[in-house]
Amino acid sequence: MEPARSSAAGSQTLARGLRALQLVAGARNGLSVQEIADELDVHRSIASRLLATLADFRLVTRGRDNRYLPGAGLAALSAGVHLALREAADPVLHELAAELNATVSLLVVEGDEAVALAVVEPPRVNYLISFRAGAHHPLGRGSAGVALLAASPARPGEAPAITEARSRGYAATFGEVEPGAYGVAVPLPPTPGMPAACLNLITHRADLAEGAPPTLIAAAERLHAALA
Repeated sequence: MEPARSSAAGSQTLARGLRALQLVAGARNGLSVQEIADELDVHRSIASRLLATLADFRLVTRGRDNRYLPGAGLAALSAGVHLALREAADPVLHELAAELNATVSLLVVEGDEAVALAVVEPPRVNYLISFRAGAHHPLGRGSAGVALLAASPARPGEAPAITEARSRGYAATFGEVEPGAYGVAVPLPPTPGMPAACLNLITHRADLAEGAPPTLIAAAERLHAALA
């Protein structure tokens, strides 16, 4: 029976460590040992040991104020994950841009923002809306920001637009990020090891925005299958 207990204890420690890492990564101003302990519902000494181990692997770092922040090792892991996601999304995005004849993009959650990881323009158009990879805006704003929040479980008091997007499988907005532009975004189904992500369309054409959801949903399913 001892090996079984050891295995269970090890799994619990791993889960707590990963949760602590998630908490630090999502905190704008870092977290103290006590705040981590409170979130994990463990003694301060346990939280301290977890953070020390994460720091040994440079996944977190302790600031001068003794608050823990994301470390350089976490950034390196994130870069690798983002590269894999971009590579899987590239053919899907090019197919989408050509089929819809509009700019499409892949956005991910970083902190409290939606960040464009990849942007693909249509191959043959006289006029288009475009933006650069790395562009960002607050979560909850624009179709991508709404779709990324809709990918998470419902929360008390969330905006009706998020609830609606979760129910119908896509978010649609007008003029929230680019004046006069329609946005349509579909969240990707959750994939272990990957950040929350969505496929996004931006256009000045109301008819295109209205008809695009089924195509975007099918593309999101293809990308999810490629990542699984």
